[in-house]
Amino acid sequence: MKAVLVKETGGAEQLYLGEVRRPVPGPDELLVRVAVAALNRADLLQREGKYPPPAGASPVLGLEFSGSVEEIGSEVIGWSIGEGVFGLVPGGAQAEWVVIHKKMALRMPAGMSFEECAAIPEVFLTAFQALVWLGEIKKGEKVLIHAGASGVGTAAIQLTGLMDAAAFVSASAAKHRACLDLGAAAAVDYRAPGFWEMLREVTGGADIIIDPVAGEYFPENLKLLNTDGRLVMLAVMGGARAGSVDVGRIVFKRLKIMGSTLRSRPLAYQAALTRAFWEKCEKEFAGGSLKPVIDRVFDWKEIREAHRYMEANLNIGKVLLKVT
Repeated sequence: MKAVLVKETGGAEQLYLGEVRRPVPGPDELLVRVAVAALNRADLLQREGKYPPPAGASPVLGLEFSGSVEEIGSEVIGWSIGEGVFGLVPGGAQAEWVVIHKKMALRMPAGMSFEECAAIPEVFLTAFQALVWLGEIKKGEKVLIHAGASGVGTAAIQLTGLMDAAAFVSASAAKHRACLDLGAAAAVDYRAPGFWEMLREVTGGADIIIDPVAGEYFPENLKLLNTDGRLVMLAVMGGARAGSVDVGRIVFKRLKIMGSTLRSRPLAYQAALTRAFWEKCEKEFAGGSLKPVIDRVFDWKEIREAHRYMEANLNIGKVLLKVT
């Protein structure tokens, strides 16, 4: 079968569509004919050799997909050949076929497209984990979401509103309208002079901060958090070093600092998270109150262009790959 492969670690020029062996579903798995896969920053990092797949996972790029069930493992019940399915996998989604464990597979809601469903798993599960499982979000709290126009950011804005809390975002000025339209109470340009002072003014202090940036953001996040605040760090896009940090703020404000990834979590954890998320949100997606935000759909033959587009931070929401 065809799949997105990497010649050697490096830039987008190393990507190509090549031939690999088609996966065989185990007793607890479904084999899916992929219609649409999504692109994530994890794919960019894996291409660069900075984020290898977990042990036992496919080396093929791709963490999420939508498609149609083609084969059903002997221990799988409740699924039929041809049904629409989508979900999160540790690798292998950017291919003509992918296997997914039965506990991770989600049935496509009626009326939703392959594109819409492929844009859900990674960003909404990451945001749900950060806000609900780690951040323990409560009604009426204030949540600051850095990179608010990203895939995770656009999901987090919507989930914050669903939990009756207030979302505030940092994003480039050109992306503010999209964030506000999704329900953000205010948006601040991270490039503006006095950025952190502006955040303090509009939020009055945050109860939860969702941060994929790290680096110099870390000490400023500590200042901005309210007493008993929670900082959930999802990545280190701004660097892994924070410079001078007043750790006394953590002690005296009783702050919780949490780092999290999802891909490397055990299957049992990911399955429980998927179940909790879908029980809470399935009806919201079916009814349209939660919506995956899709920026652009590339033909997967344009995989190099898709990587460069995401690297340039041009997207608002998800970048998808149509498997043709």
